[in-house]
Amino acid sequence: MEHYHMNLTLKVWRQKNNQSKGSLETYQVKNISSEMSFLEMFDVLNEQLIVEGKDPIAFDHDCREGICGMCSMYINGQAHGPWQQNTTCQLHMRAFKDGDTIVVEPWRSKAFPVVKDLVVDRSAFDRIIQAGGYISVNTGNAVDANAIPIDKKDADHAFMAAACIGCGACVATCKNGSAMLFVGAKVSQLALLPQGAPERESRALNMVAQMDKEGFGNCTNTYACEAECPKGISVSNIARLNSEYLKAGLGTEEK
Repeated sequence: MEHYHMNLTLKVWRQKNNQSKGSLETYQVKNISSEMSFLEMFDVLNEQLIVEGKDPIAFDHDCREGICGMCSMYINGQAHGPWQQNTTCQLHMRAFKDGDTIVVEPWRSKAFPVVKDLVVDRSAFDRIIQAGGYISVNTGNAVDANAIPIDKKDADHAFMAAACIGCGACVATCKNGSAMLFVGAKVSQLALLPQGAPERESRALNMVAQMDKEGFGNCTNTYACEAECPKGISVSNIARLNSEYLKAGLGTEEK
């Protein structure tokens, strides 16, 4: 693969906090290697700003290997940038060419208020998990992995749903600001396994109620969330969430 260097124009969203008005500010970065990651490029820009005596750009990051979901950047109108099933931290500068203009914004959602610049508060997801994304078990020694036989198909689907890293790209991409893909994945990974059975009804009801309380929109089946999800979470999990919610609601009425 050809290695090259480039000069870029960056238009980055700057905002002090969620109470102040933000705007796009333009920066020039030079001699950027095509082998740099996108976040490394931002490190270079921040070093440049610090040398100039300016406030560096705040952005979220942690693992830098696509598993923590922290690097929430909206790049040129796409969550996590142009590469498919890829997080911002896994995006490399070879996705761009010399002279490009790159627009970088934070997630846009009422439920994700801006903390500063490109950092948003995604604690709404945490509160949804607290509402029902857990199982009740007796603690003690770890149980053997094969102690409870589980159908291979169910295990595979649960594993694929559990791949969700809670980054919020689905919410940022959805025109309704819906968190249905996230909630669907978290409900599915437990609903498909016997360990998740005891709280099955309360989980669906409580997590959906908390999702609505946090101000997320509803799903209108545009499938934009699946297209932009860095882990390829399927919208079939939304169908499963609706099924679980309906069955839980009917079960509650019967009782």
